[in-house]
Amino acid sequence: MNQQISDLEPKRLYYYFNQINQIPRCSKNEQKVGEYLLSLAKGKKIETDIDSVGNVVIRVPATPGNENAPTVILQAHTDMVCEKNKGTQHDFSRDPIKMKINGEWIEADGTTLGADNGIGVAAALAVLDEQDAVHGPLELLFTVDEETGLTGAQSLEEGFLKGRILINMDSEEEGELYIGCAGGKDTIGELPVVYQDVNSNYVPVRVLVAGLKGGHSGIDIQLGRANAIKLLARSLRTLYSNTPFYIASIEGGSKRNAIPREAEAVVFVRSDSVDSIKDITARLTKDFRHDYSSTDPGLEIRTEEVSDPVDKFFALDSTSALITLLEKLPHGVIAMSADVPGLVETSTNLATVAVQNGKVVIGTSQRSSIDTERDAIADRIAQKMATAGSSVKQGDGYPGWKPNLDSKILKITKDIFRQYYEKEPAVKAIHAGLECGIIGEKYPGMDMISFGPTITGPHSPDERVHIPSIKNFYACLLLILKKLTE
Repeated sequence: MNQQISDLEPKRLYYYFNQINQIPRCSKNEQKVGEYLLSLAKGKKIETDIDSVGNVVIRVPATPGNENAPTVILQAHTDMVCEKNKGTQHDFSRDPIKMKINGEWIEADGTTLGADNGIGVAAALAVLDEQDAVHGPLELLFTVDEETGLTGAQSLEEGFLKGRILINMDSEEEGELYIGCAGGKDTIGELPVVYQDVNSNYVPVRVLVAGLKGGHSGIDIQLGRANAIKLLARSLRTLYSNTPFYIASIEGGSKRNAIPREAEAVVFVRSDSVDSIKDITARLTKDFRHDYSSTDPGLEIRTEEVSDPVDKFFALDSTSALITLLEKLPHGVIAMSADVPGLVETSTNLATVAVQNGKVVIGTSQRSSIDTERDAIADRIAQKMATAGSSVKQGDGYPGWKPNLDSKILKITKDIFRQYYEKEPAVKAIHAGLECGIIGEKYPGMDMISFGPTITGPHSPDERVHIPSIKNFYACLLLILKKLTE
């Protein structure tokens, strides 16, 4: 472990953060981190439980004299979004996350850091070792697969949890309290394509959109960052209008909840058009950099000749239909909240595109704090996909979390924050899918709050966590647990 990080306070929190960052834990592959949690609790002779999908609960006895205090659930998810920069040598199935300190921040070396939600996991575990902690009975709830479907929360069974007060530690702005979140839904289209044999007069050229910031499709959607798939579609349209070509392959984005940072297509152009293609993409880079100068200054459109053998490509009609569909699919903020100033109400993310089994699969995700509006934008996208000839699949979605301004845990947390920070805390809803909405639906009457340290760039290799905010977040957590014993 980096010696500088090991010296940071609170030491046990950083110890556990380093421990879980040694363990591969991409979404849907949390078995090893689950085994680590169970082994840790067993070594401390603490009761545990694990359910059919891999959610783990560690039942921590109260500190002496506080056995009659209400049971409090400390909740975090064990999985992380596994993203890396192009060219970064990192195998998420086996390599530990390489952490480093940069000023007041901890970041990773070309990959996501896993602070989302590894810091929450580490904070809950640190409470186990906190000799001066005062708390009632605790349930440390570690859910799986939050990032790609909220599967763990969706699969919680009746009776798995005994507590009715829950502190979610998956928010990312220090000193702010979250009491509501958006619900979400996925809409996936599969566009069939017609193939034809390669013409000897055509050569393959890769068109690549790179250098974008990307980010979380909920938290960062209002920042107006470029979407690599949308820019690729615009680039291909410009190139196609200059000299028609045939698409051989297309790929962009990797996660439904991340704004795509990179996208590329291999196209077949006439051999005498290669120089023209390169000139046009150079101009597009200049134009797009101007358009996104404040959000994506590193943006670039590159072309390069391809040596890999390709024997078939899309027919002209399939090529044109795909470009048109990608152009028409919306991306970004659809509506702002009329009730909460500055809060995105409804949005959609054009997240992924790839060729699979002779079809182009297009993945999108929709979010809204109003379930009917979430469904409306999802249906609008499904209609556009269907009109283009795609088959469409939609998930059931997940509910939002409706704010409860009369919440007891909200009142206690506000009092603690007011005393600690010496100012009135901001109480907000978040345009992202916290597990609170699902847990609240499964356990009616659950009193919930969400807060955490400052994390920027989640779901991208720019992810980093603010060191001073971690110390403050953990101090407030301990104060809240103590207050709940009174």
